[in-house]
Amino acid sequence: MSMDYSKLFDLSLPELGRIANRITLEKCGDLVTFVADATINYTNVCTSKCKFCAFYAKNKENEFTLNHEEILRRVGSVVKLGATQIMLQGGLNPELRLEWFEELFRKIKLSFPQIHLHSLSPPEIVFLSELEGLSYRETLLRLKRSGLDSLPGGGAEILVDRIRRHLSPRKCSAEEWLRVMKTAHELGIPTTATMVFGHVESYEDILEHLLKIKELQNATKGFTAFIPWTFHPGNTELEFIERASATKYLKVLAISRIVLDNFRNIQASWLSQGFEVAKLALFFGANDFGGTMFEESVIRATGKDFKPASFEEIINAVKSVGRRVARRDTYYRILEFY
Repeated sequence: MSMDYSKLFDLSLPELGRIANRITLEKCGDLVTFVADATINYTNVCTSKCKFCAFYAKNKENEFTLNHEEILRRVGSVVKLGATQIMLQGGLNPELRLEWFEELFRKIKLSFPQIHLHSLSPPEIVFLSELEGLSYRETLLRLKRSGLDSLPGGGAEILVDRIRRHLSPRKCSAEEWLRVMKTAHELGIPTTATMVFGHVESYEDILEHLLKIKELQNATKGFTAFIPWTFHPGNTELEFIERASATKYLKVLAISRIVLDNFRNIQASWLSQGFEVAKLALFFGANDFGGTMFEESVIRATGKDFKPASFEEIINAVKSVGRRVARRDTYYRILEFY
């Protein structure tokens, strides 16, 4: 018998937290994990020009594209800090063909074989496939052979096309996002799933998003984690929107844990919420603290204060609420307990 998940939105925050926390402890115990990572945003040239984005270049003078040498230098810098995972994400830049990425991935793997390349979101895959006249499968296979290890869940926002047409009409559809992920899973490329909320969506839209990724996870079991975070309106076309409250964030996080019973890992988002709310998130469904984010440019572009998190800051934050803590790799294998 299918459950009426819409009734969850009527529950109080403490009640949702109680249910979500019980599920988390049953699935994951009291261990909270984190990863040492960095996001290198390689270009701000973008044909999509989404209304919620503060990162893309609004004019020619502000455009940039990092060359391979600069990207390798940045990878080297964060490897020295202990990073094991690199996320390469950027705008949809028609100047960057598939061969550019293949060459880049090979260079990274040659210089830093220990690094896990968790890179290129579904909109980038869709864009590259169309640019080259290739199927998603062919595009992903070529990238995998060049060194791509896993795919981040970026570009999902809300997987409801009515919302997508309003926010990002030039970006891939909900169905295309899901199809890229399904294809990646079939090729043995694990992925994460994400959701950005707190803009123009309704609770019904959030639930539709969750049920779509739940259905795909039932079919493929290819998602390693789910990461919901709140929209930051600063410096975007949606500046007039009031930022989602911590209460709404915790409510949606808890509901995500309850609905996504086929996901083991759900990440807290200290990057969008700050450390204090991220610590609370550990009692509302999250079993992972996310990454150190040694480098990141997209959230920074909204004007939000941002600095990377050190191992010590994350370890102390988790221990301060009575949970055990360990550093993991991208596959959620434990590298070190603290």
